[in-house]
This record gives sequence, C-alpha cells and structure tokens, in this order.
Amino acid sequence: MKIPAYLQKGDTVAMVCTARSFTRDEAQEAVSLFESWGLNIVFGSTIDINANQLGGTDQQRTDDLQRMMNDDTIKAIWIARGGYGTVRIIDKLDFSKFIQNPKWVIGFSDITVLHSHIHNLSIATLHSIMPYSVPKALTEAKETLRQALFNEDYTIEIPSNSSNKTGDAEGLLIGGNLSIIYSLLGSKSSINTKNKILYLEDLDEYLYHIDRMFYNLKRNGYFDDLNGLIIGGMTDMHDNQIPFGYDVKQIVLDLCKEYNFPICFDFPAGHIPDNRALKLGTKVSLNINTESTSLKYI
Repeated sequence: MKIPAYLQKGDTVAMVCTARSFTRDEAQEAVSLFESWGLNIVFGSTIDINANQLGGTDQQRTDDLQRMMNDDTIKAIWIARGGYGTVRIIDKLDFSKFIQNPKWVIGFSDITVLHSHIHNLSIATLHSIMPYSVPKALTEAKETLRQALFNEDYTIEIPSNSSNKTGDAEGLLIGGNLSIIYSLLGSKSSINTKNKILYLEDLDEYLYHIDRMFYNLKRNGYFDDLNGLIIGGMTDMHDNQIPFGYDVKQIVLDLCKEYNFPICFDFPAGHIPDNRALKLGTKVSLNINTESTSLKYI
C-alpha cells in the first residue's frame, strides 16, 4: 500500500463536494479548525453551488475533484459532505496522476465509494469527520483527525462491550459505510477482505435491511478469510410494527458464529459525534479483551 505524504504546517487542503451540496457559510467552523492547525483551505468550485440536492451536476463534481487530484499544490482533499452522489462520478475520474502522487482523501459515509475504489489502487485514505460534521464533532474526533494528518502516533482504546467476541488480530484496516459497501458488491470498487480487518457503520436503516446486507457480504465471501470485524456506530436503527426480532449485535453474532475472528461493537467511528479518524489501508493491531478494546497502528 502507498501511504500519501503526511501534512505539514502551511500545506493546502482542498474542500470539494462529491455528493450533497455545501456552502462556504456552513464550512466556517471546519475552515477555522484546519487553520488552527496551520493549514490552508481552498474551496473547490462545487462549494456554494447545487443541482437539486447535489453539490453541482455530475460533470461539475467530477471536474472539481479531478482538478484537485491533479493539482500538486493540494496536499489533501476533504470532502465536504456525504449523503449520496459519489458513485455517480467514480467511473468518470482519471486516477493515473493520483496514483503517481497520492494525497489523503478525507471523509466518511458516502465517501466510502472513494475509500473502497482507492483502496483497490493500493493507496491509503482517511475515514473521519467532514466539514459538515465538524460543528457536532467531539474533541476526540477532531484530535484524531489532526494526529492522523500529521502522522502522530495514536491508539483508540475504549471499554469492552459485553457482546464483543474477544481475541487479537492484525491486518490492513478497510471498510466504511455498510450500505455503500453493499452497493459496491460486484463492481470494480468492491474490496477484497482477505487477511484484513473490516470496519462497518451505518445510519437510518431498518434492522431487517441490516440483516440482508450482512448476509450479502457473507455470501460474497467477505467473512471467509477475515482477520477481525469492527462495528462502529449503528445510528438511528428502525424496526417494523412487527419486530424483526434481532438487534444489530445479535444479527452480527448470529451470522458470524461459524468464524473465529474477533468482533467488537460500539467502536467510536461513524455517524456519531465521537467519529474518530481511521487510516484505511494501513496496518493495525486489534486487541479485544474483557476489559477493553484497542486499535493501534503498526
């Protein structure tokens, strides 16, 4: 895997929309945060425009991201907001120059399209808060983003969950939003999970659909040679009038009972205020015991 160059004070970061629209006014807290770290923000042409709910037409969003990927003065690209729309442009992008001179692509949720596609180019990306989520982000979420961008060591350690399946694992960290990973199955952006540690999160889904998506991952071999599974925020889950009968933890544990890899729940990443930065495509060690869960970069 190629690791993009880490940032230094004075570097310039581009802010663009690949999915839903976003404005300069909405971006002010995010701009102030990066400026407090000594970084400069450049707005892409997709900030302050919209095509219905999207941050510009497909062509405008493609052109903006392409320009920032190709511009050597831009050291990282911070996607402004998730929602939907990145999959509409992924096959229009030319990654040839990006592969030669990779830079950090930062975001989560719908940005899992980019995380997965770029992982298949053997380049690391950064799953973290976006400008849209900065105002509600906890200090830990902001600080781990800073530490990740500036290559400072950090370990994520949380109290153990009683539903966890204990054990130790090592491997490349991959994943992101469950619904997006499910939607990419069968495409060239679908990821290979062999000997890796898979992180998953989601928002605003019915429990039966969570079950359906996990079964599809299973039938596609995602768990066959997996080293470890991290379940992050499963936020605002819904049930039907007649209950499905399983919560997310029960769905995962039942579906994975035949496998030996460790599993942790309620990991601080996803559509939650404590959305800590994860360097996808880098090697990590995962330790899950009865007292705590820790994720360390190695």
